[in-house]
Amino acid sequence: MISDITIIGGGVIGLLTAREFVKAGATVTVIEKNQLGQESSWAGGGILLPLYPWRQPQAITRLVMQSLKLYPELAAQLLNETGEDPEWTPCGLLITKNPDVMAAIDWCCHNHVTFSPTMPDSATALQTTPEHPLWLPNIAQVRNPKLVKSLKLDLLAKGVTLLEHCALSGISIEQNQVTALNTSTGRLAVNQLVITAGAWTGQLFEQFFPVTTTKAPKIAPVKGQMLLFEALPDTLPYMVLDGDQYLIPRRDGKILAGSTVETDDFNKTITPEARDKISHFAVELLPALKNFPVIRHWAGLRPGTEQGIPYISKHPDISNVSINAGHFRNGLAMGPASAQLLVDLVLNRRTLTAPGPYQLTSQH
Repeated sequence: MISDITIIGGGVIGLLTAREFVKAGATVTVIEKNQLGQESSWAGGGILLPLYPWRQPQAITRLVMQSLKLYPELAAQLLNETGEDPEWTPCGLLITKNPDVMAAIDWCCHNHVTFSPTMPDSATALQTTPEHPLWLPNIAQVRNPKLVKSLKLDLLAKGVTLLEHCALSGISIEQNQVTALNTSTGRLAVNQLVITAGAWTGQLFEQFFPVTTTKAPKIAPVKGQMLLFEALPDTLPYMVLDGDQYLIPRRDGKILAGSTVETDDFNKTITPEARDKISHFAVELLPALKNFPVIRHWAGLRPGTEQGIPYISKHPDISNVSINAGHFRNGLAMGPASAQLLVDLVLNRRTLTAPGPYQLTSQH
């Protein structure tokens, strides 16, 4: 039987999109060339807010604020239905330096984000020189590998077909419609095709879609390297953004430190230079980390667009193709609302978020 929806790309965006389609009553197949959620979704930090959101386009804020409303129920449902906790944790975020503090306060007020212009009491453990600090006590994080695991279990229980290690080798198009996919595991007939391939999306369009009046989405890989410290619980009670780097404490005490922003094509090689830079930042900011070893160092490829605005759109020329990709550093923060918007567009439902800025024909 042909699925109503076929999704290429099994990261968080693809899995959330699949879940939203299932909620609408559709049958779904997800194909992923590697393992589900092992690229940008697995590699990121999980802060559910863009870094310095007031410096980002309004199109990003709209999706983030809608996603923040959806996350508590999403996390509770996933835990209840799968037994796997995505660790949605509203631990708060301290931003130590805000030279543009008036813009920050205006943004918080406009978006009803609770803030305080003072450092929390426990900030004495941090070695930094605050500049107009902002404490956002309600900002949450998720533990992205656990979110991916719970989404996978949830989709399997809901009857979604998940095809891992399934590489795309060809797309058949007839009369401006995709009719089938050729893959390493066989030929798949297609009703509706959704592309959620993250950093690989632009490459996929250029390789498999004919030249149409619509240009391929401009999505390029942007490497980020991160470290994980084997710290004890309560070493750091909340997330800290200091300059352009951050610390994220997990519930079990481990502390994630990140991250680099590197243009290096599809190369995920980790480097000693990045390890030294991130480690130095982390230990300098939180001296207690001197007592704990670094137990992991990894790199991921973010799907970068010019302004960080994703493409969430039907294809203007190919009638049964749509795209949900290009979320750069904020796939987790924008994910639930992005999935909601894409499904509303495909099913011709009223959208909660105005779709204009995310169209393939928009300038990114």
